[in-house]
Amino acid sequence: MSKIAQNIRLIEEEVTDTVKLIAVTKTKPVAVLQETYDSGFRRFGENKVQEMVEKYNLLPKDIEWHLIGHLQTNKVKYIAPFVSLVHSVDSYKLLKEINKEAKKNDRVIPCLLQIFIATEETKFGLSQEEAIEILSSDSLKNLKNIKITGLMGMASNTEDKTQVRAEFHGLKKFSLDLQKYDADNVSIKEVSMGMSGDYSLAAEEGSTMVRVGSAIFGSR
Repeated sequence: MSKIAQNIRLIEEEVTDTVKLIAVTKTKPVAVLQETYDSGFRRFGENKVQEMVEKYNLLPKDIEWHLIGHLQTNKVKYIAPFVSLVHSVDSYKLLKEINKEAKKNDRVIPCLLQIFIATEETKFGLSQEEAIEILSSDSLKNLKNIKITGLMGMASNTEDKTQVRAEFHGLKKFSLDLQKYDADNVSIKEVSMGMSGDYSLAAEEGSTMVRVGSAIFGSR
């Protein structure tokens, strides 16, 4: 068994069956993704649209591609034919654009609303109030080619595990509060939180997806 396959198995055993592991493959060469694929793994997360499209064109077509980085509206059309889940929806405008491009491709694209939970000002994301505004708006019903399936959040970059745990706990609680907005195109089930440094904490606090790169592939 390869080192990558061993790492994936160890992480999956640690976070249990209720948590899906997304292998963050950004900046990794296609050969490394192919090795990961050959070990039986299928869920890859990319930050940049251009890199994801290039890799999609070179790799087997049964891979689940997760867009986990900031997505600009003018780039949506490039991933709309194949993306499995967009983790980083941070505006209603972006949601409308994903819906438009999904319709052109005769698809319904699952999306997560990215919620700002960290203390740093550099991270993208909606406030809780902005997320509620989107979910309670009448116009959301008209977006038939997207489905909001949950939330995503990035914890503060800090060694203070108490703070990180509190941020994860808050996001999970918020996701449960939002289940009352369930509709034809809304079903808040997924909570994408946790990365290489904090995925164990995230899993303990109710994450359903962890986005892990260096713990699988080693540091860049």
